[in-house]
Amino acid sequence: MSVREEFDAWAADGRDKGMEERHWHTAKHVLARMPVEDGDRVLDLGTGSGYALRALAESTGMARGYGLDGAPEMANNAREYALDASSAADLGFVVGDFGQLPFADDSLDHVFTMEAFYYSADPHETLREIARVLQPGGTFYCAVNYYDENVHSHDWQEHISVDMTRWDAGEYRAAFREAGLHVAEQDNVADRDIDIPAAEEFPTENWDTREAMVERYREFGTLLTVGVAP
Repeated sequence: MSVREEFDAWAADGRDKGMEERHWHTAKHVLARMPVEDGDRVLDLGTGSGYALRALAESTGMARGYGLDGAPEMANNAREYALDASSAADLGFVVGDFGQLPFADDSLDHVFTMEAFYYSADPHETLREIARVLQPGGTFYCAVNYYDENVHSHDWQEHISVDMTRWDAGEYRAAFREAGLHVAEQDNVADRDIDIPAAEEFPTENWDTREAMVERYREFGTLLTVGVAP
């Protein structure tokens, strides 16, 4: 199944809102760290429900937000959700390929992606495209929960028909640099919102031990790599 087919089905089932709720636990902290200034142009790669752009529109003075998704139904839903949000920013949602971004060279100030980068058919090509569209000094905030150090994510590929790329932190840094992006920072953003039951309540449906659940959410959390265009 293609990315388009997989996530069109998710959007039709309303699962985009479920992703929004789960991702928001750490995405909100990543978005708060982005140096978005008045008049900036921001791309949300793999926008899903468009929640990241709506949040930035409410909290910053960005002028234009672009949400790109490979699934038409996701983009349609995001467009509808944005109509209900009040902001001064101009938000637009398009269907596109991560490897062929429909933007001119040096045309964007920031790119954000949450739990979408690893769906790219060619992640190296995607990074080159991001480096191309960012203006000098522009930033790329790449947040993923599916990465090699997070051993609790290793079986995720078994539950989705779309091929995913699982890199470790070092591979992310190396790939960013190979694409021409300076690595400004890399760290783990903990999920402190999810409720972790007391030890005596384990095992649960999804976890054998409390220690494993703590490790997954409080320690591994979301891997954030920040690149800056030269």
